[in-house]
Amino acid sequence: MKERLERLKVFIKEVRLEMSKVTWPTRAEIKDATVVVIISVVVIAAFIGVIDWVLYSLVKVIL
Repeated sequence: MKERLERLKVFIKEVRLEMSKVTWPTRAEIKDATVVVIISVVVIAAFIGVIDWVLYSLVKVIL
């Protein structure tokens, strides 16, 4: 039990050390990244939607 507690202390100490090295993004960087993700999702969804419609139309003509 004592060994587990010691390992937990070491783990928490290492986590705190690593978290102090993290460079957190600014609010502007987060906003810009969010806009990029939303635009990417919309473009990819539109692309998949068009491909789906084309394939549906092709299958409809064939059958």
